[in-house]
Amino acid sequence: MSRLKDPAAVRKIAKKSLFEGLDRMCEGAIIVDRESRIVWISEKYAARLKIGSAMEANGRVVEDVIPNSLMREVVRTGEPIMLDIMQFGDESFVVMRVPIKDERGRVIGAAGFMLFDRLQYLQPMVSKFQRLETQLADIQKSLAEERRVKYTFSNFLGGSASAMEVKRQARRAAQVDTTVLLLGETGTGKEVLAQAIHAASPRAHGPFIAVNVAAIPDTLLEAEFFGASPSAYAGADRRGRDGKFVLADGGTLFLDEVGDMPMATQAKLLRVLQEKEVEPLGSHRVAKVDVRVIAASSVDLRQMVSMGRFRSDLYYRLSVLPIELAPLRERIGDIEALADHILEDIARRAGTPQRELTPTALAVLSAYSWPGNIRELRNVLEQVTLASDNPRLSAEEFTLVLPRLSGAARSGARPTLKLADVVADAERSAIRSALAAAEGKKILAAELLGISRATLYQKLSVLAPRRDPRH
Repeated sequence: MSRLKDPAAVRKIAKKSLFEGLDRMCEGAIIVDRESRIVWISEKYAARLKIGSAMEANGRVVEDVIPNSLMREVVRTGEPIMLDIMQFGDESFVVMRVPIKDERGRVIGAAGFMLFDRLQYLQPMVSKFQRLETQLADIQKSLAEERRVKYTFSNFLGGSASAMEVKRQARRAAQVDTTVLLLGETGTGKEVLAQAIHAASPRAHGPFIAVNVAAIPDTLLEAEFFGASPSAYAGADRRGRDGKFVLADGGTLFLDEVGDMPMATQAKLLRVLQEKEVEPLGSHRVAKVDVRVIAASSVDLRQMVSMGRFRSDLYYRLSVLPIELAPLRERIGDIEALADHILEDIARRAGTPQRELTPTALAVLSAYSWPGNIRELRNVLEQVTLASDNPRLSAEEFTLVLPRLSGAARSGARPTLKLADVVADAERSAIRSALAAAEGKKILAAELLGISRATLYQKLSVLAPRRDPRH
């Protein structure tokens, strides 16, 4: 058999060629035995180390020649040190150290190479590493900011009885580590409350991850929640991806519009809540997770359970601590505080002075039913502030925006724009709504309206329809 066809011979020649090539390219090389005694050192290396000749170093313990050498560590561990900076006197060298092993894999020594005698040769690589490190830090900071809550209980505004009761229940929920179910119409502030609960809980330093179930296609929900292994489905990331449960580990996962979740995904969610572990799509690997779930729904989940569209066992698991948020039409007394806060936020974002509401404008806002709740209130205020240059927003400006009056105009009816009529109609509607919410109790209705009981009685007498004296 030819020597060049003998694998062992080729390997021997390659090793020799590799070592000789490194020796030529490097600024110096050294070999020690298993006792860390020098058995060979190149003349270039000896000159760099200011040794008279290479022969003088042979047989000496490596630390006697190179005081800061880590060659003994490589011999001891059998692990290479691929890139390091070695200090020798006033000079710094870039070195590489690798173990030398026999046919049985036993460490019999180590070889070291001085790659560069000047650190500036490494500057391009160091600069690239620093850029990558900075980019990674920026990305991590950005992700951390996205997962940090923006709202606390101070952002859930309102002094009405219903708002105060919701905050009381939510503060209590923050102190226990169990699932919470927030119920209420769209735009009532469920995510604000969820973030506030997280911020006041022992998990406040962990991530807050929010998922709107209704906004994710059914086919992607499972991967979104539980993650996916590489090539779990067409178009999947080759590296796989972490699901929201893994991203929320140690913190809180907010599942908005949980009633829109398909039955198959409901079953897997129930298992995660019970077992505290997730199994990524297309994988048999199970990962433990420590996540507190806050769910929210704008639909009646109990009705969905009775219709067979929501699992009863999942409903009971989620509604350990149910909190119901009242619609804005039942929180008439909170409209002024909410409007002031929204106007302040609009002014801050636009860099303009804050607008104010006239009493008549507040009366008009209080008379509206607000089917879109606080979200619709913000939209109306933004529309009026964009359309008006007045520092004080009037009732007339809102009558042009509110859907109730716009609908009357579209139907051909002539909207009432006389200020006295608008105010009277607004106050009458607000009082009627408050009395309905308070089940006829005038003391509670006055509290909802933010006025005294005497003022309520006075307005009731003034706004009551006049009787025909002929009857």
